Amino acid sequence: MNHPIPDTAATRRAPGDGHRVAILVYDGVKLLDVAGPADVFAEANRLGADYRVALVSPTGNEVTTSIGIRMAVDTDPDAEPAPDTFLVAGGDIYPRRTVPPDLVAAVQTVSASAHRIASICTGAFILAAAGLLDGKRATTHWKVAGALASRYPATRVEPDAIYVRDGDVYTSAGVSAGIDLALALVEEDHGPQLTRDVARALVVYLQRAGGQSQFSAPLQGSPPRTPALRRIVDLVTADPSGSYSLAELAVHLNLSTRHLTRLFREELSTTPARYVESIRFDIAKALLDQGHTATQAAARAGFPSYESLRRVFARELDLSPAAYQRRFRTARRDKDPTGATTSE
Repeated sequence: MNHPIPDTAATRRAPGDGHRVAILVYDGVKLLDVAGPADVFAEANRLGADYRVALVSPTGNEVTTSIGIRMAVDTDPDAEPAPDTFLVAGGDIYPRRTVPPDLVAAVQTVSASAHRIASICTGAFILAAAGLLDGKRATTHWKVAGALASRYPATRVEPDAIYVRDGDVYTSAGVSAGIDLALALVEEDHGPQLTRDVARALVVYLQRAGGQSQFSAPLQGSPPRTPALRRIVDLVTADPSGSYSLAELAVHLNLSTRHLTRLFREELSTTPARYVESIRFDIAKALLDQGHTATQAAARAGFPSYESLRRVFARELDLSPAAYQRRFRTARRDKDPTGATTSE
């Protein structure tokens, strides 16, 4: 969806004005839905990007968040220069109530001049109320995905995805998924290396791809209690193709092999080799979701061959990597204008 920018809006932007990100806020907005993506853009700026984040409310007045903190606002919809990215933050209120006319009007006004539009969590209800999700795929928090589908039947809701891209409209799942979406937007603008640096600086998962399930293993289970075991995730994600035998992990963590083996057995009920494999499995899924072929995903995730990756997929999901990609790749499949598909 490419929105024509009216002359009046275009003239509000000066050359070299950076990439403007407008975030719509309102009384009852969830603070993390605003602060999480904003921090991603701010950290990207520290690493060389040029995002200009502005908060927009329907009236231009400050708002009160869902936890009672008051939030200053930069502008109102009519005064907002044409944004490159327009984000609509979520809140607990609108899955339960009808979206009011002033919020609908604010979204319609700002989106008319935006280059790309996105919602965080239940902000999808506000986009849908403004008609921006008609005929599109979308997601939201899994608890209210059914309500979104019921209230807006013209929207094809995908309740299991972390975020979904359909054309130039993006929607994300609950709360922290807004960080994943913001990282994906930064990657589109500045590539994977800067995005990885942002993720590391914010101490978040390298990047969960949009099609990854909201209920995937990293979200279902708690992280290891022992700091040494948590460090293994950082080691493997930083260099998936590295060598991580028991002896090499013990050296990295300054532990004896016997002690490390005992930690794995007592806390995780697994072996170091199987744990490393599980991290690589998650990385491979993310790469498949991003559009890499199964062979590329195997190599980049540190598997010795495609066949070894296929065996893990068969064991864990009862699917081949290609079948997984066809079923769960949701966010990136519109990115290639040629309509090209991936293959094994």
